[in-house]
Amino acid sequence: MSTTSKSPKAVARAAYAVAKKALPAHSHKFSPKRFTQPQLFVCLVLKVFHKTDYRDLVAILQDNPDLCKAFGLARVPHFTTLQKASKRLLRLRMANELLHHSVKALRQSKKVALAAVDSTGLEAKHISRYFVRRRRSKQLQTYENTHYRRWPKLAMVCDWRNHLVLSAITTRGPSVDIDQFEKTLTPAIDRYTLKHILADAGYDSESNHRFARDQHNIRSTIPPTHGRPTTKPFRGKYRRLMQRGFNRDTYGQRWQVETVFSMIKRNQGDVLRARAYWSQNREMLLKVLTHNIGIILLINELFYKATAVPFRGVGIVRRAMARSAQTSMPCLRR
Repeated sequence: MSTTSKSPKAVARAAYAVAKKALPAHSHKFSPKRFTQPQLFVCLVLKVFHKTDYRDLVAILQDNPDLCKAFGLARVPHFTTLQKASKRLLRLRMANELLHHSVKALRQSKKVALAAVDSTGLEAKHISRYFVRRRRSKQLQTYENTHYRRWPKLAMVCDWRNHLVLSAITTRGPSVDIDQFEKTLTPAIDRYTLKHILADAGYDSESNHRFARDQHNIRSTIPPTHGRPTTKPFRGKYRRLMQRGFNRDTYGQRWQVETVFSMIKRNQGDVLRARAYWSQNREMLLKVLTHNIGIILLINELFYKATAVPFRGVGIVRRAMARSAQTSMPCLRR
């Protein structure tokens, strides 16, 4: 799967349905009650969907009354209302609750056969590539490279079958991944029963294997290539196990998490509009939530209607569609 829903109305309706299950209508009994929290959350999702800021989103909603009707918005909120709502609705606890309900909207089972964990960096400013890599002069054929010291970093765990994000954390890069394995995996473990987790060599350590295998009974597959190269057997039990019999076929599915990063960056942009650290964290979590909502819409609209079976991978869906076509047209079987 390499695309998500492109309809703003469909995204608004799906986000509204998820938010109504995860959020109360109002944050306080004495709130003005001009808008509900699910409606404000939909506005935030549409901001990421349109790749715009709060002011431009207000203009878009004012010019599209049919879009407002899709989630029951009678009046368009002020842009400062949306900015303040993001601080309240995208706190880590509420964001995890919204993320859980977005996954629950597609799959009822809490068992996840195979998941992958990884991290990526995002751009913090809209900068022309010309100023990042440019020639020093017309005479010299060398290039002047500009490097940035810090950037927003997003780490997450995703289900390899449907590209849904199960948990996500936000940090600041550059930073190593080896000590973020437990922090990234814990929210997913609290909600779901993971059977197998895949990670690249950046997470390779004996303590990470013990956290997954001994504490939570999750099979872990991580290439044992961290540190100085050596031909000697590793001291750690599980790293030595990876050294002796590494399952390359199963590890080949780790690229699914790279596909999720590519989908988020292509569909929602790889540049954050926020400037402050906590605002950037909220924007990254909002991108993940918008991604899950788009995945839910694509699966429900295309695959459920075509096959009448749950989505369990592109290959299975194609075989189910072929069987249904043969049943409806017997001449194809001859």
